[in-house]
Amino acid sequence: MTNSILHYEQPGSSVVYRFIDLMILCGVFLASMHLYGIPLDKDYLILLSVSLAIYSYLAESVQLYRSWRAGRFSQMLMHVATIHTVSFLLIVAGLFLLKEAESFSRLALVSWYLGGLVVLLLWRVSARAIKTWRRKRGLSLQQVAIIGLTPSGVALHNEIAQHFELGFNCIGFFDDRAPERLDGLPTESLLGSVEDAVQMARTGKLVKIYICLPMMAEKRIADIISRLGDTTSDVLIVPDFLFKNLMHARIGNVGSIDTISVFESPMFGFQSFYKRSFDVLFSGTVLLLISPLLLMIAAAIKLTSKGPVLFRQDRYGLDGKRIGVYKFRSMKVMENGGAVTQAKRNDSRVTAVGAFLRRTSLDELPQFFNVLLGEMSVVGPRPHAVAHNEEYRKQVAYYMLRHKVRPGITGWAQINGWRGETDTLEKMEMRVKYDLDYIRNWSLFFDVRIVFKTVFKGFVDKNAY
Repeated sequence: MTNSILHYEQPGSSVVYRFIDLMILCGVFLASMHLYGIPLDKDYLILLSVSLAIYSYLAESVQLYRSWRAGRFSQMLMHVATIHTVSFLLIVAGLFLLKEAESFSRLALVSWYLGGLVVLLLWRVSARAIKTWRRKRGLSLQQVAIIGLTPSGVALHNEIAQHFELGFNCIGFFDDRAPERLDGLPTESLLGSVEDAVQMARTGKLVKIYICLPMMAEKRIADIISRLGDTTSDVLIVPDFLFKNLMHARIGNVGSIDTISVFESPMFGFQSFYKRSFDVLFSGTVLLLISPLLLMIAAAIKLTSKGPVLFRQDRYGLDGKRIGVYKFRSMKVMENGGAVTQAKRNDSRVTAVGAFLRRTSLDELPQFFNVLLGEMSVVGPRPHAVAHNEEYRKQVAYYMLRHKVRPGITGWAQINGWRGETDTLEKMEMRVKYDLDYIRNWSLFFDVRIVFKTVFKGFVDKNAY
């Protein structure tokens, strides 16, 4: 066991949440049994106990009961839904493997799953609504202060002010520097020196203190932490340099040594499970629904120009490994050579059918097969030609970080207008900027949002030709 000093905050109410979750699962289980007139015998009690144990284990493993004051509520709901679903699927799989499935009522089990899911989510939504109502009225607020009137401190202050649902009341800034050294910063919010903040903390007036100083001020930060060690306030550091270039930062450890990731894929643990499950279900469903359309497009290509219906181009995939991406052929000649030859407006190589396919993005539809194969994702940075990658990785900062996730059929950059020919360095920089924003802020809901925007505005684009 490691003695990590870094961990998620556990609120006092976490015990209550654990207890209520288990009571909900027990209550809905008993209600389902009663609904279908099934006696509660030893086998059903064992099933319930195992299910509660699995749910509790999964909940602890993804730290469901940590403080979500500064987290996304939607992400927490997704955690609950996924944990409950995975628990149920494991129970069902176990029953089939043990050949005990026929011993239990399928209707009762499905009712228990669906009812439990609804009640678990409703209970959290209700608790959130009550907390939000109280915090709007200034109740149940935690008094916090910021040491360091710096750009990162101002950004934190603004974030707290914009999100009252977090339950924080930031009283202001404390800084030892003279006002003339704080040019351009909101000095009207400066309440005093660092010692003033320490004295307030000693009297119990501050629940949290955020230190927002440059990381080069290591000795100064260490001194402040030492002085705050004589208080009961929570002390948190906001390292300024991390804000700019971190990619889905998370706390980890090597043995007993704590680490903070700088560049790392957001797809770890359940996150990878969420995304891959969505990719398989969505792409499989889409391919079934559009199979007649795929046949029609294939026939149109075959009847109007010579050559294969599909072609496969080399691209960089996850971790920079080469993959072959499928497309409907839209040109008379396609190449994988070293020269970067993008399609241009009125390009003579593009066929009549191909022009329509490119403008409507229908030429990309075969890439759903790449998704099923695990080479691509439904949503992610669009894959560029290999020659393009080699050219721009030398010119655009953090370009290769796009490959920390699987490339996508659609992406955040594309629905924001950055698709089509990248004939200038600025265009590529903007595309990469949006790609990295997507990776930093990834969530399953973000993927769904991008898919919806693609359906309603992304298929037809003036920049596609």
